[in-house]
Amino acid sequence: MSMNSTPSSERVHIGIFGRRNAGKSSIINALTGQELAIVSDRKGTTTDPVLKAMELLPLGPVVLIDTPGLDDTGELGTLRVQKAYQILNKTDIALLIVDGTVGMTEDDTNILEKIKEKKIPYLIVFNKSDLMSAGSQAHTYTKSADPGPGSKEFLWVSASAKTHIHELKERIARLVPSDDAQRYIVRDLVSPLDLVVLVVPIDKAAPKGRLILPQQQTIRDLLEAGAVSVVVRETELEETLGKLGNPPALVITDSQVFKTAAKIVPEDIPLTSFSILFARYKGNLDHLVKGARFIDSLKDGDTILISEGCTHHRQCDDIGTVKLPGWLKAFTGKALNFAFTSGIDFPLELDRYRLIIHCGGCTLNEREMKYRMKCAGDAGVPMTNYGTAIAYMNGILKRSLEIFQIEPANISY
Repeated sequence: MSMNSTPSSERVHIGIFGRRNAGKSSIINALTGQELAIVSDRKGTTTDPVLKAMELLPLGPVVLIDTPGLDDTGELGTLRVQKAYQILNKTDIALLIVDGTVGMTEDDTNILEKIKEKKIPYLIVFNKSDLMSAGSQAHTYTKSADPGPGSKEFLWVSASAKTHIHELKERIARLVPSDDAQRYIVRDLVSPLDLVVLVVPIDKAAPKGRLILPQQQTIRDLLEAGAVSVVVRETELEETLGKLGNPPALVITDSQVFKTAAKIVPEDIPLTSFSILFARYKGNLDHLVKGARFIDSLKDGDTILISEGCTHHRQCDDIGTVKLPGWLKAFTGKALNFAFTSGIDFPLELDRYRLIIHCGGCTLNEREMKYRMKCAGDAGVPMTNYGTAIAYMNGILKRSLEIFQIEPANISY
């Protein structure tokens, strides 16, 4: 994705589900007017979830997710079906593609129940209408699904003949969840022409030639606010602050140099981190603050899960696999064990972990981040994130929250 593209986490995620040869890939190609997905008469062409970020009118920026067939068989087939079900956790809108010549099957009904259980807006799309008469279409639906043929929950289309594809786009657009609450990363914390200093370390782990996504998104949000961004490394932070005519309204730092920034930035200047800003943006800050407090309760032999939402090449001094474990051991003085996950892999069984420390989740949409929080809550495992944990271990969490006019003791759970 280019730097000017809408981040995946900010796009509506549309999950395409159904049995093999129901026409999932053909529907995607018909919706986009492009040959994005491989189409074949051979069952099981799509073996893993395929995510494609694109513009889909009249919705705008979306992520289309083509999933493996729900009726896949064998040991590998079972794993593929599990992956299809896992995609529900990041799906904002679900399309259940049904072969109209076959009708709803047990596989279709099972995933439809999961879609309803997760309260995901959905549409049942009966494909291959060109092979069915109007009378047989109504009969196929009423004999295999509820409610009846007048329902707004289904639509007959033909991917091959392009029948009702425009109406399908319109129906999808109407399913987009409305969000009346205005959520900002930082825009609501500053005023026009406020000076904001962003502390961005450039080390071996930093991507060559670009900034990481949270930094890009924060700068864009500050531009929307009419504020002025000054981006510096931690090595130039002190000298930069000394050269500014007026103190900045806010300093935002990368988590891994939180301690260094806190020593340099005067106490009367608000200071927080990208991770904490994104925790607030995704609505998880109060829970993550509570999770950070649990660090004090860790004991010898406890296992901590460190999870990242994206995948990247690990460096020798990686924050997730090297720095965080080292800081936790030093802070607690305990012999701790660590497990690591990245990307879409998130354990279904969490009981063996005493604490989960997650990245800022900039690549995950809100639904998946909340799903992971709920999994942790259901398992009774506290969860926090990098920035919140680092601030807590360095004794600067209270200061990091002052910009939001809240204190850790006043956060409700």
